[in-house]
Amino acid sequence: MPERNLDFDRIINRKNTDCLKYDFAKRRGMPEDVLPLWVADMDFETSSYIEDALTERIRHGIFGYSEVQTPYFEAVAGWMKRHHDWEPKEKWLVKTPGVVFALAMAVKAYTNVGDGVLVQLPVYYPFSEVIEDNGRRVVSNTLYLGDDNRYHIDFEDFERKIVEEKIKLFLLCSPHNPVGRVWTIDELERMGDICLKHGVIVVSDEIHQDFVFEGKHTVFAKVKKEFEDISIICTSPSKTFNLASMMMSNIFIPNRDLKCKFKKQLDAAGTSQLGVMGLVAVRTAYTSCDEWYDAMKSYVWDNIRYTKDYVNQKLKGVNMVTLEGTYLVWLDFRETGLSVDELEDLIVHKAKLWLDSGKVFGECGKGFQRINVACPRATLTEALERIRRELEKLNS
Repeated sequence: MPERNLDFDRIINRKNTDCLKYDFAKRRGMPEDVLPLWVADMDFETSSYIEDALTERIRHGIFGYSEVQTPYFEAVAGWMKRHHDWEPKEKWLVKTPGVVFALAMAVKAYTNVGDGVLVQLPVYYPFSEVIEDNGRRVVSNTLYLGDDNRYHIDFEDFERKIVEEKIKLFLLCSPHNPVGRVWTIDELERMGDICLKHGVIVVSDEIHQDFVFEGKHTVFAKVKKEFEDISIICTSPSKTFNLASMMMSNIFIPNRDLKCKFKKQLDAAGTSQLGVMGLVAVRTAYTSCDEWYDAMKSYVWDNIRYTKDYVNQKLKGVNMVTLEGTYLVWLDFRETGLSVDELEDLIVHKAKLWLDSGKVFGECGKGFQRINVACPRATLTEALERIRRELEKLNS
């Protein structure tokens, strides 16, 4: 049966479906009539093969405790080999109900209350939340925006922070959300060598690994054999196949001692088997849905280029930071002259858009907005038009 869900221009009404993106504006302090392009899920139907596999499983009618065996691992490993030239081992795999959950478990497993945990702001805000909520301190090796319109790492500061703050754990975002960097092998190797030198464990959140448009994603543990001993590699099909509510992530921990410490925290949290529907969805996604993935990725890349052209031509004072990976565009509004509060008012109350304000990604994110472009072109155009109209009013 051919893939049915390849019309990415089709607008699907997600309201009144318990959808976090569309149904919770008022509860989250937003006007009810905002157009949401904030949270990182896509406004596209997933692959019809996943739909069919889930329907078939539902027809069985029994949903007791479920677990998977080697064929599940082979599906995940097959995807990693085909798309990222990495061959994980089955004994490394630990399944968790989401990558953020895994980040929290790693913070608890590898640090003590009061310890500093290294991140690279502006970064996906749950990084800071799982650190602070567990009584640890956020230490930032803050990225800087270069003349090439890309963010870069201050490596001297990276090592200095590790030494001065006695860092044991580094949460790496690769590809980086929200700045859209796809780290090069040289950058990963340099960070990894510093971490090896100082005994720092690296938790690499690679959930956006399948959205690379410039450069090539390299799994952190693959860069050097020695990096396997300090790596926790966090992956999931939730972004790639729009399966976030399935609560399924595949975490790879090559070092036996690190894996044991991690699993001890899972046991303490009371997690064991995960939902059968998520297990079915993952296995199907990684074995049968390449056609959908390729078509979706091409559509998203066209949206990214469309956004770049639109910003350059029609949004005075706005700069789109060069996006190498993810489907989350990082817009710099600082040249508009608007204060942080004025920018928030323009986006939320005047343009009636729900984006992710840059300030939630850290102090260095102020003046920026993150916009999710994994949506039908008509939705994206409407959002950009709303911004244009409000900016033109300011300049008239």
